[in-house]
This record gives sequence, C-alpha cells and structure tokens, in this order.
Amino acid sequence: MTPSDEAIAAAMLDLALRRGRGRTFCPSEVARGLAAEWRPLMPLVRAVAASHPEVEAVQKGVPVDPLAARGPIRLRLRAGG
Repeated sequence: MTPSDEAIAAAMLDLALRRGRGRTFCPSEVARGLAAEWRPLMPLVRAVAASHPEVEAVQKGVPVDPLAARGPIRLRLRAGG
C-alpha cells in the first residue's frame, strides 16, 4: 500500500526536525521509514518535498527543485524557520 502524501510529509518533517536545522538527510531515509519496498516511493517523496513549505532540497549545498534535479539530492529544513 502506498503511503499518502500526508504520511510522507509527516515522516519527512519528523526526520528533518530530529536531524536539526542546517543538517541534511537523503530522501531515501524517508522512503525507507515508510516501506520495505522503498524505491518506488522515491518519486513521491521528491514530489512531496517540492510542495512542503518547511523543507527544501539541495544539491551540493545549493537549493534545487527536487522534481527537476537530476541525480542525488538532500533535504533539510528551510533556513529561518
């Protein structure tokens, strides 16, 4: 069963808050926490990250659009929150 966008967003925010501001995490950590078969969830995790107001995606430390970015990305809490 595929988790809802809300479940993905909750898991993502929980991980971001536990990691702390200024620290990043891999989107696969979110997917792995939600399903044993996590790889199919990766596009959904990126999509939820793209619309989440408190999370931003980065590549080599530079903010990117998680839907347009090619290759690995990291997620983190947005600055200033």
